[in-house]
Amino acid sequence: MLKNSQTKLIAPIVTLGLLEAYSSSGRTEFTDADIRSSYEAAVKAMRKFLGHDVHIGARYYDAYGSRMSRYGVLEQTAHLRYRLCDAYRKQAKSLVAWLPSRLREHIDDRLGIVPLLHDSVTRTKLSESMEQFSALIREQIERSPSNFEIFTFAIIKVHLEKFACKIYRDTRTAARDHGVDISTNFGVVYQIKKLKISTEAQVEQLYAELKVNFDRERIHDGSVIVVIDDITKEYKQYLINMKVQSISKDDVLKLAVNFAEAEDRQKILRIIYEEFRREYSSRVD
Repeated sequence: MLKNSQTKLIAPIVTLGLLEAYSSSGRTEFTDADIRSSYEAAVKAMRKFLGHDVHIGARYYDAYGSRMSRYGVLEQTAHLRYRLCDAYRKQAKSLVAWLPSRLREHIDDRLGIVPLLHDSVTRTKLSESMEQFSALIREQIERSPSNFEIFTFAIIKVHLEKFACKIYRDTRTAARDHGVDISTNFGVVYQIKKLKISTEAQVEQLYAELKVNFDRERIHDGSVIVVIDDITKEYKQYLINMKVQSISKDDVLKLAVNFAEAEDRQKILRIIYEEFRREYSSRVD
């Protein structure tokens, strides 16, 4: 369940809600409305337990009941009617006690320090020292493709704003990788890919994808920049010859350590939290 959770934990929290409902009432039969009610109650309880709402609380859909059947949590008895499976009934008490901490551990592993960045005091403390800030960026940007994209965006955004340039994220991290990830008010577009280019086949495949995603004129004008994890000098030059600029993770990290003002570093952390929250925050009232 956890591996299949992209921007929101859904199935694990549906499971938690069903088990809590069973534990408190002994109910084993659930309508779709019952599942929704128990799910939303579990989301609210988890928000209180975690102290934030990042990565939990997707909008409920009636397909969730049948999805839980595939996980072996529920068995369908009629249209939009389900029964809690025996294995989960037998372990309900221990699972209700264990799941909240396990979900918190998963969120911490997946998002790192991001949920804590909602607090301005925390952002201020993390930004006080350049060494502390740069170490945080270096560690967190490696955690996942989502972190790589959003941390990169925040750093480039604050850097370019010093030159009166505006940039905007036009995608979501769980979306399929087609076209623009970042657009600007000066005609340049960025595509972010967490991959390493070290062979001719890899750079040719990357360039072929860019030609599909962007029109020839935009590439010919040098208006496409690709941000990737790493690229050798040879293949960086290959892309330059094809009118495509590339920025590596090391380039991004070098930008990060050039923010001499703590205010800029705080702004980067605020943008990171806001972008994660835009995708990951609760949709349950």
